[in-house]
Amino acid sequence: MIRFLLNQTLVSETGLDANLSVLDYLRRRQGRMGAKEGCASGDCGACTVVLVQAAGGKLRYDSINACITLIGALHGKQLLTVEDLSHQGQLHGVQQAMVDNHASQCGFCTPGIVMSLFALQKSAAGDTDDAITQALGGNLCRCTGYRPIMDAARQICRAVDDRFSDQENQTLAQLAQLQQQDDQPVSAPLSGPVDGAGVPARPVSLRPRTLAQLGATFLRHPDARLLAGGTDLALAITLRRETLPLLIDINHIPELKILSATEKQLEIGAAASLSACEPFLARHLPEFRAALTRFASRQVRNQATLGGNLANASPVGDGAPMLLALDARLVLRRGDDARELPLAQFFLSYRHTALAAGEFIERIIVPRVTASHKCQFYKVAKRREDDISAVFAAFCCEIEGGVIRSARLAYGGMAEIPRRATGAEGALLGQPWERKTVELACLRLADDFTPLSDLRAGGAYRLRVAQNLLRRFYLSASLPRHRLEVDHYV
Repeated sequence: MIRFLLNQTLVSETGLDANLSVLDYLRRRQGRMGAKEGCASGDCGACTVVLVQAAGGKLRYDSINACITLIGALHGKQLLTVEDLSHQGQLHGVQQAMVDNHASQCGFCTPGIVMSLFALQKSAAGDTDDAITQALGGNLCRCTGYRPIMDAARQICRAVDDRFSDQENQTLAQLAQLQQQDDQPVSAPLSGPVDGAGVPARPVSLRPRTLAQLGATFLRHPDARLLAGGTDLALAITLRRETLPLLIDINHIPELKILSATEKQLEIGAAASLSACEPFLARHLPEFRAALTRFASRQVRNQATLGGNLANASPVGDGAPMLLALDARLVLRRGDDARELPLAQFFLSYRHTALAAGEFIERIIVPRVTASHKCQFYKVAKRREDDISAVFAAFCCEIEGGVIRSARLAYGGMAEIPRRATGAEGALLGQPWERKTVELACLRLADDFTPLSDLRAGGAYRLRVAQNLLRRFYLSASLPRHRLEVDHYV
């Protein structure tokens, strides 16, 4: 059973296909046509809706892509669509601002833009260009252009009180009641019809509440797919038309969302969303947090997790190179047994990892960097926001007395797996931190990688970019930031 609030209406659904997307549910079951399907992959934002949940005694409003959000993600939360904003014949302030600034033409993408701006307003992130750009980075518009949309955003960020604010205590109480009534069994054998191999006749989703329940459930069903944000997994359904018969939803396990810091290390739960990680990393690893602003879109970061990014083992995933450069370790769990594994040993081949059957990532451990470390992360893609990397470079070197004491250079997009450039690292170790040393390491990169050519970039281009990014890393230590980075656009 799935229970959630559709605006202020309690909805209880049983028997739904676990592969059903929120977008299809809204359009086909609820008759809500405001959210549109543009890409079915979370790239255009036309399907943006807002998911509301309790956080720290208040409501948190997250924009999400309905096309790649599976129906189970609604459980215990409130869902708001563009149809919910107007009230008693009056447009919501966000909608009115779009009208006032002539920020809509064809209207196909407008509902998604409105919902992204609504989430921005409710987050009280401010009306800076950076905050607005981050909120709209996952919404494409090819009619109006972004200037009037930006003007509308600046207008609405000055006033945040609305009827949703007035109903906050009521909504919090309703969501708390939903949590108290949540008693779905997870460790029992699957109910309902199954085929000869024990596969459910209709796709289902299980919701463990603790690590112990997850461990037991995954051991019982090692062929199930773990579902965190699902921003990559859902593409198997929406684009490749696959059926995922059994899902295990890990979003209701508090231990998997831990974010903690000690004197020696940071610990990040595998199911903590990237958006939840941002303020934590801003305090402890600001370079990592800065790189996350170019990690997909706000809608994706509100659901995607670092654990999922690693488990998917994509050669162009942005999380892996950064964590490799930081010498991260993984805590892997299978049943009640846990083990630690260096991330450098986790990726075995294309989309293949060291995870055993029934084993999952519990958390990520990142050693603290010190003042003697120089760390920089660079992403090269065709678009600045919401794009897949052609090359991602992550560098972390420890320099004492002008000598390189340790060096970790990691790349994505250069091989079938994200991996470190061990030859180039060897050329740096024990050598003076100077241009001549870096040039030698650039030459060694040609021995470390033989990148392929594909639709994003040619192999020769990738190698040249990888070398130039290493040079840029060196220059970043000696030149002011404004000489290297372009941070503002007209």
